[in-house]
Amino acid sequence: MRRLVFSFAALLALAAPFVASAQAGLPAPSEDFRSSDDHPLPPPRPWAQLSADEKDILAPLAKEWDTFPPQRQSRMLDKAQRWRGLPPERRAEIRDRIAHWQQMTPEERAQARRNQQKFNDLSPEQRQKLHDAFERFRTLSPEQRRALVDQWRNQTPEQRRQALDHLGPNDALPPPPPPHDR
Repeated sequence: MRRLVFSFAALLALAAPFVASAQAGLPAPSEDFRSSDDHPLPPPRPWAQLSADEKDILAPLAKEWDTFPPQRQSRMLDKAQRWRGLPPERRAEIRDRIAHWQQMTPEERAQARRNQQKFNDLSPEQRQKLHDAFERFRTLSPEQRRALVDQWRNQTPEQRRQALDHLGPNDALPPPPPPHDR
């Protein structure tokens, strides 16, 4: 035990000069909330100081708003400005997605981020194929979707791998809907 304490103390003593020099190189926090590219940022705005319109738009963030750093508050207020120009259907869709995100557990959010990263890592062709397959899946009736999901869940991991390895572009999903007449 003494040896462990001594080793730890020696490690701290050796690391101290590096920590001190690293801290000396850090810029001091600025009083006027300047960002790294030297553009002034607005000071933090408490939730109580937001306009009624801003509160309405940012309502899903109300509980956490006062804990956000000024940079994040500024970004959110910029997004609220863009929000005003969106059609009502798009607003409703985004509001639902925000509410869903807020209800997710930290593990679910982390998984969603990993899945998004996997999607971003695909080639453009792979992304398009995946997008097309998803759109075809969305056009299925609820009964067809359930049957397809049940079929997938009832397969062993090996059967799933084989199905994916031998899957053609239109296998397992119905053909895409016919194009709309123009």
